[in-house]
Amino acid sequence: MGKLLEGKVALVTGSGHGIGRGHALELAKHGATVIINDLGTSISGEGTGKVADEVVQIIQDRGGEAISDFSDVGDEEQMDLLVERAYSQLGRLDIVVNNAGIVRDRAIWNMSADDFDLVMRVHVRGSWLTSRAVARKWREESKETGGKVYGRIINTTSGAGLLGHFGQTNYGAAKAAIVGLTQTLSLELASIGATVNAISPGGSTRMSATMPGRAAPIEPDQRPEDEFDPKDPSLGSPVVAWLASPEAGHVSGQVIKALGENIQWLQGWTPKATVSNSGKRWEAEKLGGIFATDVFGTRTPGLRLGG
Repeated sequence: MGKLLEGKVALVTGSGHGIGRGHALELAKHGATVIINDLGTSISGEGTGKVADEVVQIIQDRGGEAISDFSDVGDEEQMDLLVERAYSQLGRLDIVVNNAGIVRDRAIWNMSADDFDLVMRVHVRGSWLTSRAVARKWREESKETGGKVYGRIINTTSGAGLLGHFGQTNYGAAKAAIVGLTQTLSLELASIGATVNAISPGGSTRMSATMPGRAAPIEPDQRPEDEFDPKDPSLGSPVVAWLASPEAGHVSGQVIKALGENIQWLQGWTPKATVSNSGKRWEAEKLGGIFATDVFGTRTPGLRLGG
């Protein structure tokens, strides 16, 4: 019986540590050749290193195939060249996991515009540039063959983007934007057969360790295989492998939360309640009472809509 991703080529951005590292190891475990993209920077985007080589070595020691890449996901030329390299060196690129990210947490009154721009650059621009580069290649393939392509994009959102988190107006906005990117891109690539989904993973990582009271992270490859730790950052990686596989060809435009032993299929913004004014313009001074009774169902003590 063949492996789930036998013969496939996958790119995982930000896969030198934590969640991305877990994804890369999982994809390789199922037979994919993995491009380990990582600048080797700190969680705030500073400094450089060769951590990608370390992950490549782990995969190779386990009998898998991988190559290193040190491109900057926020640089247009570098990401275009990375995708071209995948085709020229490996012959194809089937799977893109947009995982690269940084944090620069501060309350908005202390956050600089540079802190905001840099986080948006890595998370949103980086995911968009990588997706655009591979989408162009897939569209060319589809035109040449006149048929569908095998294409999988898996983006990364988080609870900060779905629900908000104090001190993360930059990170939360970026992660919310990635949901919009996922849903829109899933519509654009549907005609050529490619799917686009997002995962909201969790676990103890370098990012989470910056928060008060959080423990230092343990890399996914440093845990015993039979050990279950709800803080393991690779617990969502099997979901990524499944979304990347032929078995998930019918799934697109979805957001899946994978935290600990639980997987949740998330539903986006949908109407919770509707009130109608029967073809008449609303009067602002009447909306408070309408929201309190008709929308929320009861006059909640302390509710301050409409004064």
